[in-house]
Amino acid sequence: MTQDKLFDVFVIGGGINGCGIARDAVGRGYSVFLAEMNDLASGTSSWSSKLIHGGFRYLEYYEFRLVREALGEREVLLANAPHIIWPLRFVLPHHKEMRPAWLLRLGLFLYDHIGKRKLLPGTTTVNLKSSPVGKPLKPLFAKGFEYSDCWVNDARLVVLNARDAADRGAVIRTRTEVVSAERKDCVWNVTIADRASGARETIRARLIVNAGGPWVDRILNGVVGRNDAHNVRLVQGSHIVVPKLHDHDRAYIFQNGDGRIIFALPYEDDFTLIGTTDQDYEGDPKEVAITDAEVDYLCAAASEYFEKPIERASIVWTYSGVRPLYDDGASAAQEATRDYVLKADPSDGAPLINIFGGKITTYRKLSESMLELIEEQLGAKSGRWTHRAALPGGNFAVEAFDNEAAQLHRDYPFLEPGQARRYMRQYGTRARLLLSDAKAIEDLGQDFGHGVYQAEVDYLMAHEWAVEAADVLWRRTKRGLRLEAAQVKALDTYMAQKRAA
Repeated sequence: MTQDKLFDVFVIGGGINGCGIARDAVGRGYSVFLAEMNDLASGTSSWSSKLIHGGFRYLEYYEFRLVREALGEREVLLANAPHIIWPLRFVLPHHKEMRPAWLLRLGLFLYDHIGKRKLLPGTTTVNLKSSPVGKPLKPLFAKGFEYSDCWVNDARLVVLNARDAADRGAVIRTRTEVVSAERKDCVWNVTIADRASGARETIRARLIVNAGGPWVDRILNGVVGRNDAHNVRLVQGSHIVVPKLHDHDRAYIFQNGDGRIIFALPYEDDFTLIGTTDQDYEGDPKEVAITDAEVDYLCAAASEYFEKPIERASIVWTYSGVRPLYDDGASAAQEATRDYVLKADPSDGAPLINIFGGKITTYRKLSESMLELIEEQLGAKSGRWTHRAALPGGNFAVEAFDNEAAQLHRDYPFLEPGQARRYMRQYGTRARLLLSDAKAIEDLGQDFGHGVYQAEVDYLMAHEWAVEAADVLWRRTKRGLRLEAAQVKALDTYMAQKRAA
């Protein structure tokens, strides 16, 4: 029974930082319990711009350490998860009324060379008048630059870290709220409540990691009992999704007159993702929603570059998230540091270590930094290991993805090629666990719509903590962009019946 066991580490929060720390810690030999009050990646971690990147724009704010670390992590993460992370080339058009071309080229030279880069190609100059990447843009843009970063399926990155942690022995509890945490005889007594049943239990742990993201200060105030905690600056970032704006596979990065940038990214084969915004946020992070002003801003900023204007009527989906940036006193939201800060609670007895800030690209390095602090408190066990450890399903070479997808289709020829590729993109080599011994499409069970078959839903419920239709459609697969309301209701009904069985 978990309430009788003394865990080494109790992690509050099932976002990318919490799951990354749980994975690293259990892999080093610590016993780990993680509690997430909702679904994994249901907060900030699933509302990102879906990029593993150095942060080209951070060079203007002299965040050289952060950019160098993030650039190095691009290729580490790409090698460890080539199914859910892949290279993406970005086109940066030169806007004559903004930063001069020589400054952009200098910045991109630094971007190419201050971090480790072996797998990704460097920067090139592009003639936008003759290149296909210039075709969707206004004729006034004649010159641009093309550089490398990576795309990531952000919510799946979180889930796969949790899956690997659980496979190594960590206890992962979703929809479990931490009600209180009290120190007693140098041990934390953490009261948790199942949000469905209301049942409570107490978990004992030697150390707590507060990875609550936007709720990190609220956890300090409400759970631990500190009434003066104010460490994070909540910044809202919103995105819009429109039908695909171009046929090539490149992304765009656009400069805006206010000094900010936005991306226009290929998304889920048939769409373009445009974002993000930066504005301070007040209120409950779970209530965040895109504002009319943000919609207008993104439409106007993209229309400054694309020949075909982006209109509000063309938007098929929007999403917003709250980034918990460390409050460094920056005057503008876009200037606030994206670096992370780890702080131990000053109280004596059982340690509490809090995470403030951070970005998805550097989650693994943040986890290693956290483990250094944990080792100081609990004693060292085994050393670093995640830099060369594939995430579940990612045990193949980066350049082998197309061959792996083709082989999956050969092994299961009843799948449409696009379906086989989607399975490979989301599950990697573990797609064979999902498909098992199926010999025909009928063996996958009911199709809830657009290729979301019963076999996939069953797999996600059994192996990836999916409970409701939203877990499957918006965090595990992103197929929610395509399903109609009746199909979503049918899926929710099926999952509810399966839970009750």
